[in-house]
Amino acid sequence: MRLDAVRTALEPALRRVLHFYWRFARGMTLGVRALVIDEQRRIFLVKHSYVNGWHLPGGGVETGETLIDALIRELAEEANIEPTAPPRLHGVFFNNRTSRRDHVAVYVVRDFRQIAEPVPDREIVAHGFFGLDELPNDTTASTRARIFEVIAGAPLTEQW
Repeated sequence: MRLDAVRTALEPALRRVLHFYWRFARGMTLGVRALVIDEQRRIFLVKHSYVNGWHLPGGGVETGETLIDALIRELAEEANIEPTAPPRLHGVFFNNRTSRRDHVAVYVVRDFRQIAEPVPDREIVAHGFFGLDELPNDTTASTRARIFEVIAGAPLTEQW
């Protein structure tokens, strides 16, 4: 069985187990994502080992961590990217696809440096900068929505 097929089969169950755990460990889940835009207006995307599709880099906000601290940590871990100016908050979105308690804060990062090319690992299996007309076919709908809100001025929605 191909890795994508295994991931597709296991993803819903894994999400339910994690959110069941988080229900007791946390009152609400909060995540951050970065819409990193380079000088050619390309968007940095990552592909995780444990979920399907291409996503904006980011992850969960840990206890005692600010949104910006979490964003900077996730960008370093997933992309070797370091903002050189304060990221701009694009919006906070309600992600009810897997939990009625999940919210995602999306920041726009236009000023940054990439310390080194990220090396694929157990979490991030692929990455890259993509133009609007080059987005991978399996870029998630929520990722596409955030990109088009920022780049093309599409209407902002509160739903992830």
